[in-house]
Amino acid sequence: MSSIFVLSLGFVCCISMAAAPPGASVMQSVSVTPAMQTGAFADSQSVFLPPGFRISVWARVPQARLITVAPNADVFVSQPGLGQITILRQDPNGGDPASFVYASGLSGPQGMAFATVNGITWLYVGEANQIDRYIYNTGDTQAPSMRQVFGIKLDGNGHAYKDLAIGPDNAVYFGYGSSCNVCVNDSDGGVERASVYRMNADGSGVELFASGLRNPEGLAFVPGTNTLWAAVNSRDDIPYPFNDSTGNYNKVITSYVDNHPPDLFTAVRQGGNYGWPYCNSDPDTSAGYNFAPFDNDQDTNSDGHVDCGAMDRVSKGLQAHSAPLGLTFLQNTSFAGPYRNGAVIAYHGSWDRSVPTGYKVVYFPWDTTAQLPGDPVDLVTGFFNFGRPVGLAVNADGTLLITDDATGTVYKLTWSPSAVSAANGYPIVAPDSYAAIYAAPGQQFPTDSGDSLTLTDSAGQNFTASLVYASPSQINFLVPHGAAAGAAKLMLSSIDLGSPEIQTAAPGLFTLSGDGNGIAAATAQDAQGNPVQVFSCGASGCTAIPIAVAGKTIYLSLYGTGFRNAAPGSVYALINGVSVPVQYAGAQPTYAGLDQVNIPLPAWLAGAGEVQIELWMSADTISNPVTVRIQ
Repeated sequence: MSSIFVLSLGFVCCISMAAAPPGASVMQSVSVTPAMQTGAFADSQSVFLPPGFRISVWARVPQARLITVAPNADVFVSQPGLGQITILRQDPNGGDPASFVYASGLSGPQGMAFATVNGITWLYVGEANQIDRYIYNTGDTQAPSMRQVFGIKLDGNGHAYKDLAIGPDNAVYFGYGSSCNVCVNDSDGGVERASVYRMNADGSGVELFASGLRNPEGLAFVPGTNTLWAAVNSRDDIPYPFNDSTGNYNKVITSYVDNHPPDLFTAVRQGGNYGWPYCNSDPDTSAGYNFAPFDNDQDTNSDGHVDCGAMDRVSKGLQAHSAPLGLTFLQNTSFAGPYRNGAVIAYHGSWDRSVPTGYKVVYFPWDTTAQLPGDPVDLVTGFFNFGRPVGLAVNADGTLLITDDATGTVYKLTWSPSAVSAANGYPIVAPDSYAAIYAAPGQQFPTDSGDSLTLTDSAGQNFTASLVYASPSQINFLVPHGAAAGAAKLMLSSIDLGSPEIQTAAPGLFTLSGDGNGIAAATAQDAQGNPVQVFSCGASGCTAIPIAVAGKTIYLSLYGTGFRNAAPGSVYALINGVSVPVQYAGAQPTYAGLDQVNIPLPAWLAGAGEVQIELWMSADTISNPVTVRIQ
């Protein structure tokens, strides 16, 4: 989490933003063992991943949907089309996992969750027509003959596949999707559909928790909070709602259907109503996808007899027809360090769109102050060519498991770099910049090693790398000045920390020595706290992205060394040699030992194209320049 400090009426306030780590930009082949090279994997398949990740086929499970990890690290996979649940058990020798059919003969099982209540561990299962639970004993490979079926009876038609989540109150929350695309009679059966329900752990006290959610496929609580979030599929074939000069009023127009209404990623409050089937979020206002206002649905509410202004606005809209399904939060997991503060959603992919969308896994960085998601970052793309992602879970070894019901596959997404840029998470580092190393699951770093981190560069030179922060789970160090580009070797005492990639044209950091190499790590945001992209980076380096400053206020944050102990007002910024104000220069709040400088980009830069920014404290302490683009 980085911070931008804004001066307003003489007071300094802080707008927090979730710093987005890199998105999918590197093509990677999907690794497949010979025994699993069948079906779609009889031929080689590739996807796009962020730098430093790799993906492999871990298991083949026909019609695999949602996924959850048992207390003993067994992986449970639902197969609603087959009416069964399968267990996958890791081979300790690294081979293909063992497979067991845990339960069969079920009615469309999809969502699963483990919970321990009064010393007893239960597996809760959301079937198409009911919610039930099984007593679970560690290592079980088959469901007990007795299962407890709860009293609520559900209609197994329509959007009957459901997810469920265990709340901090040990209650069970489950979705109950609509019976149709859009209709007004989904409560005629006595149990209102397009809703989320809550019940006690023993099945008692079933109550409507929230409504107006057409098909809440993914449910999860933000770790450490009481807030439930849902990934929701919105309607198809929406009529054009505006009686304007286009002549399209109340017609189903492909160009409008393509982007309306947004699918949803939203916080869900008790008693909330999120609009369906009468109101649809409108992504075309100045609000964009965040807390967008509603339009009346022309099929159900053309006369406005339902007040859409009284509905709960959705936290964040998603590209229409993405079909978000599996949802999980990465906080408190051992997934890749730069991505742990966020959520991931599997976009199953569109059918109701002229140009397909979705077919990917998307990461949402998390603003821990506002408890809201930032803009989506692609984590895995390219499934459109062969598969459709559905379920997500972080395995005990820190890998992200992804199910694919089109190919019947469970993938492992693994983060492999040994060191990343401390400012932006790229697995590329540069001399004179800070790098971060995260401990693998079960690993702990010594914290009393002093300066015993040794870096051997590609030319065989040995350097002592200065530690600026050390904890059992994370170490930050300064990449030595003069280290040659290429694969380096890192040793901490006798611990092998792997081979980071050093590049001179890498996302580096500002240094006051004036000879720092690479592109300075930078982020930006607008006055509303929305991220603004500064660079697009891949394995070969970074490209500056044009920043629009006309008619808006953009705050640029730069990261580096040497400013922490600067006297107030002693750090200056030069843009093409012209002095501009610096609103903050000091410690960066996320990475120990890293400094941050915040600069409001002046409006007179509009149309300037490439500009160079330098920081200085005196004639002999001028930073290396960074080039950004202004449009």
